[in-house]
Amino acid sequence: MDVDLYLASQSPRRRQLLEQIGVRFEVKIADIDETIIADETPKEHVQRLAFEKANAIWSTLSESTRIPVLGADTIVCLDGEILGKPTDQASASLMLRSLSGRRHEVMTGLAMISERHSVCVNVSQVNFRELSQIEIDNYWATGEPNDKAGSYAIQGRAATFVSHLSGSFSGVVGLPLYETAELLAEFNIPIWQE
Repeated sequence: MDVDLYLASQSPRRRQLLEQIGVRFEVKIADIDETIIADETPKEHVQRLAFEKANAIWSTLSESTRIPVLGADTIVCLDGEILGKPTDQASASLMLRSLSGRRHEVMTGLAMISERHSVCVNVSQVNFRELSQIEIDNYWATGEPNDKAGSYAIQGRAATFVSHLSGSFSGVVGLPLYETAELLAEFNIPIWQE
C-alpha cells in the first residue's frame, strides 16, 4: 500500500481514528523527552510535544522518503495542572478522585511537518460524575487506566464516568478528527481512501 503520511505515534487509538477517515499512513514511533518545561502552559506543552514527535521522525527521513509527518499529544488538565499517566495504582486513584464530580480539560496538540509545518490544539471540557473508591479500584483492576493521561479512557469503560462532554469526542480519545481533516487538507493529503 502506498502511504501519504507518517504517524509519529504508537497509540492504537490514533491509528484507529486515522483508519476511520480513510488515510493511507504508516506508523513511525518517535522517542522524545516529554518532561514539562518550567513556566510552560498546558497548551504550550501539548503543542511542543506534538511538534517534537513529528520533527523527530521528519529529521530522520531522506530526501527520497520524505512525506508529511503527523504528530499528536494528548493531556488532561485539572485547574491548570497537567495530569500525566499513572505510575501505579495509588497515583491513578489520586487522579481519578481529583476528577470525581468535577470538570476538566483535555487538550490534544497536532503538528504536521513537511517542507513547512502547522500546529494546532483542540480543547474539550469533560465532566465526571461522583466516583466511589470501589469504582476507582475496580476500574484500575481492568488495566485500562495504566497508560492513559489522567488515568482514564473515554472510549472504554470510563465512558460511564462522563456526565457531560463539550468539544470533540475523538479529541479526548487522542486525535480530533475535525482539526486532523483540516490539517490533511492543508497538506493535500486525501481522506476516505479505500
